[in-house]
Amino acid sequence: MAERQKYKLNVGKIDEGFVIDHIRPGRGMMLYNDMGLNKLDCSVAIIQNASSNKMGKKDIIKVETSIDNFNLDIISLLDHNATIDVIKDGEIIAKPTLPLPREVKNIIKCKNPRCISSIEQGLDQIFVLTDAKSATYRCKYCETEYDNK
Repeated sequence: MAERQKYKLNVGKIDEGFVIDHIRPGRGMMLYNDMGLNKLDCSVAIIQNASSNKMGKKDIIKVETSIDNFNLDIISLLDHNATIDVIKDGEIIAKPTLPLPREVKNIIKCKNPRCISSIEQGLDQIFVLTDAKSATYRCKYCETEYDNK
Protein backbone atom coordinates (compact mmCIF):
# COMPACT_ATOMS: atom_id res chain seq x y z
CA MET A 1 0.00 0.00 0.00
CA ALA A 2 1.48 3.33 -1.03
CA GLU A 3 2.29 5.82 1.69
CA ARG A 4 -0.24 8.62 1.75
CA GLN A 5 1.25 12.02 0.95
CA LYS A 6 0.15 15.26 2.55
CA TYR A 7 -0.83 17.87 0.02
CA LYS A 8 -0.69 21.57 0.71
CA LEU A 9 -3.07 24.06 -0.79
CA ASN A 10 -1.17 26.94 -2.33
CA VAL A 11 -3.08 30.22 -2.59
CA GLY A 12 -0.97 32.78 -4.44
CA LYS A 13 0.14 36.05 -2.97
CA ILE A 14 -1.78 39.23 -3.58
CA ASP A 15 -0.41 42.47 -5.01
CA GLU A 16 -2.68 44.95 -3.22
CA GLY A 17 -5.01 44.35 -0.29
CA PHE A 18 -4.83 42.74 3.13
CA VAL A 19 -4.54 39.36 4.83
CA ILE A 20 -6.25 38.46 8.09
CA ASP A 21 -4.13 35.69 9.58
CA HIS A 22 -4.14 33.58 12.76
CA ILE A 23 -7.93 33.42 12.88
CA ARG A 24 -9.22 30.75 15.24
CA PRO A 25 -10.28 27.70 13.22
CA GLY A 26 -13.92 27.97 12.20
CA ARG A 27 -14.07 31.77 12.63
CA GLY A 28 -13.07 32.64 9.04
CA MET A 29 -16.59 32.41 7.58
CA MET A 30 -18.03 34.39 10.47
CA LEU A 31 -15.52 37.20 9.84
CA TYR A 32 -16.19 36.99 6.11
CA ASN A 33 -19.92 37.53 6.65
CA ASP A 34 -19.73 40.08 9.48
CA MET A 35 -17.21 42.25 7.62
CA GLY A 36 -19.42 42.23 4.51
CA LEU A 37 -16.72 40.64 2.35
CA ASN A 38 -19.45 38.73 0.51
CA LYS A 39 -20.62 42.06 -0.96
CA LEU A 40 -17.25 42.99 -2.49
CA ASP A 41 -16.48 43.00 -6.19
CA CYS A 42 -12.92 41.73 -5.78
CA SER A 43 -11.07 38.49 -5.11
CA VAL A 44 -11.45 37.07 -1.60
CA ALA A 45 -9.84 33.80 -0.51
CA ILE A 46 -10.90 32.01 2.67
CA ILE A 47 -8.60 29.26 3.84
CA GLN A 48 -9.93 27.09 6.64
CA ASN A 49 -8.01 24.75 8.91
CA ALA A 50 -4.61 25.67 7.50
CA SER A 51 -1.62 24.20 9.33
CA SER A 52 -0.03 26.54 11.85
CA ASN A 53 3.09 26.02 13.93
CA LYS A 54 1.78 28.52 16.47
CA MET A 55 -1.87 27.42 16.69
CA GLY A 56 -2.01 23.92 15.22
CA LYS A 57 -4.80 24.98 12.83
CA LYS A 58 -5.99 28.42 11.73
CA ASP A 59 -8.16 30.23 9.22
CA ILE A 60 -6.84 32.90 6.83
CA ILE A 61 -8.66 35.49 4.71
CA LYS A 62 -6.97 37.24 1.75
CA VAL A 63 -8.73 40.25 0.22
CA GLU A 64 -7.66 42.19 -2.89
CA THR A 65 -8.93 45.65 -1.92
CA SER A 66 -7.97 48.48 0.42
CA ILE A 67 -8.46 47.91 4.13
CA ASP A 68 -9.43 51.57 4.64
CA ASN A 69 -13.18 50.99 4.29
CA PHE A 70 -13.46 48.23 6.90
CA ASN A 71 -14.36 48.34 10.57
CA LEU A 72 -11.44 46.53 12.20
CA ASP A 73 -13.34 46.40 15.50
CA ILE A 74 -15.21 43.42 14.05
CA ILE A 75 -11.96 41.48 13.77
CA SER A 76 -10.73 42.30 17.27
CA LEU A 77 -14.17 41.58 18.74
CA LEU A 78 -14.59 38.17 17.06
CA ASP A 79 -10.94 37.11 17.37
CA HIS A 80 -8.60 39.52 19.15
CA ASN A 81 -5.60 37.26 18.46
CA ALA A 82 -5.96 37.55 14.68
CA THR A 83 -3.29 39.53 12.85
CA ILE A 84 -3.49 41.76 9.79
CA ASP A 85 -0.95 42.30 7.01
CA VAL A 86 -1.52 45.23 4.66
CA ILE A 87 -0.09 44.48 1.20
CA LYS A 88 1.07 46.92 -1.48
CA ASP A 89 3.03 45.96 -4.60
CA GLY A 90 3.17 42.38 -3.32
CA GLU A 91 4.94 43.35 -0.08
CA ILE A 92 3.75 43.75 3.50
CA ILE A 93 3.79 47.48 4.26
CA ALA A 94 1.98 47.49 7.63
CA LYS A 95 0.86 45.20 10.42
CA PRO A 96 -1.74 47.19 12.34
CA THR A 97 -2.45 46.12 15.89
CA LEU A 98 -5.99 45.27 16.88
CA PRO A 99 -6.75 46.59 20.34
CA LEU A 100 -10.03 45.53 21.88
CA PRO A 101 -12.55 48.32 21.27
CA ARG A 102 -13.97 49.91 24.43
CA GLU A 103 -17.42 49.96 22.87
CA VAL A 104 -18.95 48.27 19.84
CA LYS A 105 -22.07 49.51 18.14
CA ASN A 106 -24.37 47.47 15.90
CA ILE A 107 -21.90 44.63 15.36
CA ILE A 108 -23.39 42.08 17.76
CA LYS A 109 -26.91 41.74 19.16
CA CYS A 110 -28.09 41.23 22.71
CA LYS A 111 -29.47 37.73 23.28
CA ASN A 112 -31.67 38.82 26.21
CA PRO A 113 -35.28 38.85 24.93
CA ARG A 114 -36.24 41.31 27.71
CA CYS A 115 -33.52 43.83 26.83
CA ILE A 116 -34.80 47.16 25.56
CA SER A 117 -32.51 46.81 22.54
CA SER A 118 -34.47 43.67 21.57
CA ILE A 119 -37.82 45.40 21.99
CA GLU A 120 -37.24 48.94 20.65
CA GLN A 121 -36.65 48.93 16.91
CA GLY A 122 -34.04 51.41 15.76
CA LEU A 123 -32.20 51.40 19.10
CA ASP A 124 -28.47 50.84 18.64
CA GLN A 125 -27.03 47.57 19.90
CA ILE A 126 -24.17 48.76 22.13
CA PHE A 127 -21.76 46.53 24.01
CA VAL A 128 -19.10 47.78 26.42
CA LEU A 129 -15.77 46.09 27.24
CA THR A 130 -15.99 45.15 30.93
CA ASP A 131 -12.92 42.93 31.28
CA ALA A 132 -10.02 43.36 28.87
CA LYS A 133 -8.16 40.31 30.19
CA SER A 134 -10.94 37.91 29.26
CA ALA A 135 -12.27 40.10 26.38
CA THR A 136 -15.68 40.25 28.05
CA TYR A 137 -18.36 42.53 26.59
CA ARG A 138 -21.71 43.33 28.17
CA CYS A 139 -24.83 44.94 26.78
CA LYS A 140 -24.94 48.62 27.71
CA TYR A 141 -28.63 48.40 28.59
CA CYS A 142 -29.14 45.11 30.44
CA GLU A 143 -25.54 43.98 31.11
CA THR A 144 -26.03 40.58 29.48
CA GLU A 145 -22.63 39.13 28.66
CA TYR A 146 -21.76 38.55 24.99
CA ASP A 147 -20.72 34.93 24.47
CA ASN A 148 -17.72 35.01 22.12
CA LYS A 149 -17.13 31.25 22.11
